[in-house]
Amino acid sequence: MKNRIDKYYYSKNDIKKALKEIGLESGDSIFVHSNIGFFGALKGANLPEDYYRIFKDAIIEIIGAQGTLTVPTFSYSYCHGEIFDPKTTPGVGGFFSEMVRLDSKSIRSVDANFSIAAIGKRAKYFTDSPSEHSFSDNCFWERFLNSDGKFVNFNFDAASTFIHYVEKKLNVSYRYDKAFIGSSIIDGKKNSGFFYHFVYDLGKPTNDVDFTRFDKKAKKLGLAKVVNLGKGQIVSITARDAFDLIKSELKINPAFLIKGDRIV
Repeated sequence: MKNRIDKYYYSKNDIKKALKEIGLESGDSIFVHSNIGFFGALKGANLPEDYYRIFKDAIIEIIGAQGTLTVPTFSYSYCHGEIFDPKTTPGVGGFFSEMVRLDSKSIRSVDANFSIAAIGKRAKYFTDSPSEHSFSDNCFWERFLNSDGKFVNFNFDAASTFIHYVEKKLNVSYRYDKAFIGSSIIDGKKNSGFFYHFVYDLGKPTNDVDFTRFDKKAKKLGLAKVVNLGKGQIVSITARDAFDLIKSELKINPAFLIKGDRIV
C-alpha cells in the first residue's frame, strides 16, 4: 500500500520536470485545459489554493516573464440567455481556470461565451477587443496560433476548443455561424451586444464533436507529447501542428472530427 501511495505523491519539481519533458520553454504562450485534482496528492498542498499556487508557480518559473499562461473561462452566457460580467461571471473550465480568473494578475476577455483569462507578457494582446465571432478572424485562437502557442492539457487528451477555430477557418460543411444576443456589464455599465458561435445542427447528433481520431493521430505521429505526472498525464501539442494535422486529415475524411462516419 505504501508504494501505491508514493506513486501518486508528486512535488513541484515533478511538475516542472514533466512540463520541460513535454517541451515547455522560456517565452512560451500556453493554453491549459485542466483537471489537476486527478494527478493525486501534491507535496506541500493542504488547501485547494495551494494546488493552484504550486502549479502556477511551476509554469511561470519555466515560461518566465516573456511567457503567457492562458486558460478557458468560458461561461456561454449569451448562449444561456444570461448577463455576462467579466469581473464576476464564473467560468465552467474547472478549478485551475477559475483560480486564474480570480488571480489579481490576470486579465479576462469580454467574450460573453468563450472568454479566456491570461497572465503574462501577451495577456493584453490575447484578451483585448475580442472578435464578435469567437472562432473567426482576429479571435483569441487566431492570435494564439500566430504567437506559436502550445496547448498543455492536464489530464485531458490532445484536443482543445481551438479545433472549432480550425473548422471555421476551413469552412467545414457541418457547422454554421449563429449569433447569440445578450447583455454584458462592462466597468459597471450594461451594454447589449452579440457574439457568434460556430455551431452544428442539434437535430443531427452524428455531427456532434468527437476528437478521438484527432487525439489518436496526433499521438501516433508524435505531434502530441505525453508525460506522466502522479496518477495522471500532461499532453501537449502546438497550435500549428494541430492546425496542419486537422487540415490534412479533413481532406482525407471530412468526418474526422465528428461522431458519425459521414456528415449528414
